[in-house]
Amino acid sequence: MKRFSGDRTIDGVKAIVDGRPLDQRLDVHRYTANGFEWSYEGDEPRQLALAILVEHLNDPVAARALVEPFMKAVVANFGNEWEMTSADIDAALDVLRSATLRVAS
Repeated sequence: MKRFSGDRTIDGVKAIVDGRPLDQRLDVHRYTANGFEWSYEGDEPRQLALAILVEHLNDPVAARALVEPFMKAVVANFGNEWEMTSADIDAALDVLRSATLRVAS
């Protein structure tokens, strides 16, 4: 199970997965050149959402499809310090998918 975390420090923001820096995944899509951020809706939180989802799902196409709802529901609500496991991400995605299905029906 992967463990994702983030922290705001005097040196800036840090996003980590299993003890190593989280790759921004600019190879998949570049929403911003400014790195990661969270606690609001915007391009930097969107880049973080993409990076988390690509790392977690190992599927760039699926990750891109889920970026916007995941950013709005999860990343925009992170505090200064945050932590999520793979299980937490799966649970959040289940909620987002079921909400999408309810809207579609």
